[in-house]
Amino acid sequence: MSINHISVVIMAKNAQETIAQSLDSLKAFDEVILYLNNSTDNTEEIAKSYKNVNIIKGEFKGFGRTKNSAGSHSRHNWILSLDSDEILNSRLIEEISQQDFSNIKTIFRLKRDNYFLGHKTQSSDYILRIYNKKYTKFNDNAVHEKIIAPTDANIITLKSSFKHLNITNINQTLTKIIQYTDLGAKDKKTCFFSIVIAKSIFAFFKTYILQGNIIRGWVGFALAINSANKRYYKYIKQFINCQESKNS
Repeated sequence: MSINHISVVIMAKNAQETIAQSLDSLKAFDEVILYLNNSTDNTEEIAKSYKNVNIIKGEFKGFGRTKNSAGSHSRHNWILSLDSDEILNSRLIEEISQQDFSNIKTIFRLKRDNYFLGHKTQSSDYILRIYNKKYTKFNDNAVHEKIIAPTDANIITLKSSFKHLNITNINQTLTKIIQYTDLGAKDKKTCFFSIVIAKSIFAFFKTYILQGNIIRGWVGFALAINSANKRYYKYIKQFINCQESKNS
C-alpha cells in the first residue's frame, strides 16, 4: 500500500519514547518530514534508520507557526500533520488511500483516540489533519493551534481512528505543564483569582465527570488531576502577570 501524493509532517523534540512507533506506522508514505527543534535525545538517530524520513532542523516559533514552517519543506501539497506520539493503523491508511484528492479545498477530519499511561481514555476527539498547503495552513497560535477551515472548505470526516500516546510516563505531565502553560500565559493577564479557581475546578469536573473518565478508575482520576493542574498553572501564571503589571 502506498500513498504517494501526501507528505506526513511531524514536529518533534525529545520524542525517543514514541517516535519509532509513529514512524513504523508511516511506511506507506513516500515522504515524512520530521522537523526537529532543539532535540537533545536519540530522536534523530532513531529517525535516520527510516528511508522515507527527511529530517529538518529549525527553531520553535510557537506550535502554529512552526508547523507551517515544517510543512513548507514537503514535496507534496497534500499534508497529513501528526505529532511525534501519534500512530496510524492500516485501516485508517486504507481509508485515506480511497479518498478523492482532486479538490484542494477538501480538508479531512480524523478521529484521535487518546491514551494516558498506556490506558485509553474517554476523551477521543475529531481534528482536522489532512489539508492542501496551497489552500490553507495552521493558524499562528502559539498553543492549541488548528488548521484554518475557510468558509468554502469541503470537510470530510473519516471513520477510522488513530492512536495518541499523550502521556507515556508520569514525568511527562510535569514537563508538558511547564511548556504549555508558559505558552498559554505569555503576554496574557487574568486579574481575578476566582477565575483561577473556577477554571481549575471545571477542568477536573469536565475530564472526570462530563467526559466519563470516572469509569477508568485511578487512571481517570489521575487524568482529571492532570487537566486541573494544566488549567491552574496556566491561569495562575496569567494572574501573576496581572499582579506584576500593577506593581510596575
